[in-house]
Amino acid sequence: MNFNLTFIGQMIAFGVFVYLVMKYVWPPILAAMDERQKSIADGLSAAERASRDLDLAQKKAGQEMREAKQQAAELIDQANKRSSQIIDEAKEQARLEGERLLAAAQSEIEQEKNRVKEALRAEVAAIAVAGAEKILQTSIDENAHSEMLDKLAKEL
Repeated sequence: MNFNLTFIGQMIAFGVFVYLVMKYVWPPILAAMDERQKSIADGLSAAERASRDLDLAQKKAGQEMREAKQQAAELIDQANKRSSQIIDEAKEQARLEGERLLAAAQSEIEQEKNRVKEALRAEVAAIAVAGAEKILQTSIDENAHSEMLDKLAKEL
């Protein structure tokens, strides 16, 4: 066989093959490659957007955590102030109650003291009358001398 004729036949077959590949096979391959390239580019841009969103979310979460800690500290401070205020109010109420009880006790003591004084005066008056009767050897009428006995009781 002739080398030139085989070579020309192979060249024609190769040309037809290249033409058929470029006409029917190459466009779907290029379209698939373009679609794949576009999806990769979209994926990379989405990943970049997600990365930015993640950074923004982390910054926002950090800021919210700081705000929450600050609010918690303020609430704790307010609770401490309120508890000390309640304790102070309770101390003041206890002091007032103690003063009231002390005043009531002093009043009761004063009343009891006055009752004892009156009882003692009456007893002293009775003893004085009895003593005077014995000294005078006569009877003293309480009704007749009540004014003098009251004066004597007051002096004692």
